[in-house]
Amino acid sequence: MKNITITGSLGNVGRNLATILTQNGHNVTVVTSSQDRVAEIEGLGAKAAVALINDTAALTRAFDGADAVFAMTPPARGGSNDISNTVQAGQALADAFVNAGIKRVVMLSSLGADQPSGTGPIVGVHGVEEIYRKLNGISITFLRAGLFYYNLFGNLAMIQNAHMLGANYPGDVAVPFAHPKDIAAAAAEELTLAKDGHDTRFIVSDLRKPREYAKILGAALGQPELPWIEFTDEQALEGMTNAGVPGELAKLFTEMGNGIRTGKFSSAWLAAGAQVDGKIKFEAFAEELSRSAS
Repeated sequence: MKNITITGSLGNVGRNLATILTQNGHNVTVVTSSQDRVAEIEGLGAKAAVALINDTAALTRAFDGADAVFAMTPPARGGSNDISNTVQAGQALADAFVNAGIKRVVMLSSLGADQPSGTGPIVGVHGVEEIYRKLNGISITFLRAGLFYYNLFGNLAMIQNAHMLGANYPGDVAVPFAHPKDIAAAAAEELTLAKDGHDTRFIVSDLRKPREYAKILGAALGQPELPWIEFTDEQALEGMTNAGVPGELAKLFTEMGNGIRTGKFSSAWLAAGAQVDGKIKFEAFAEELSRSAS
């Protein structure tokens, strides 16, 4: 039994991770920025610690006595300082690790985090990885996940209203995806392992080409011939902003699509052997998407 602290509250990964760890008998603390989530966290059998992700002092208190920490930094939300906010949160977490004497950290990162530019919001987690790599005496696993399946929830309106699926990369480029449950399972395993130094673990649930997964999603939504349309960067940016995506966030997502198109997103994973080790395949996610749309 270990004392494990999770940042990221009860998001898609955090909820699954807290559930796995508590069911396995570990003492779990979940860091949340909202007092409103405390009862829900306690309902999972975990302890809640209320702290902002950039508050080093509060994070240090939340990490006190932990054998391991699962570290997440906030994703891009469309503000003008998204990347710097992510990096600043990473620095606050790193300082708290040191202050609390933490010896084991598992960081949720992303495919493409090896790249210092050209991958949109992933550039932020690249910056956080760089901060963590400078920490001595702390065993750190960088858990680089594929593109979240759940990003595709944002395309429901396109599928239902425009009867197509598309982005600014071609239909024949293979895209690695990861399901939050597979990420949580890998994180739970890593948090209980004794390791030295820094290492990287990739987690990919499925590898599919857009033309293929467009038809899988279309079939689940009653459109079995759903086409994949490749947009230009300009068309992708315009489409997102017209749909109400904040301008800065639309630019970051356009850049990420460019990173998928040019291979920056997948290059390190491919070089490491391109292992697909997650259990939840695209067909299973399509059923989730269908249920959410009904």
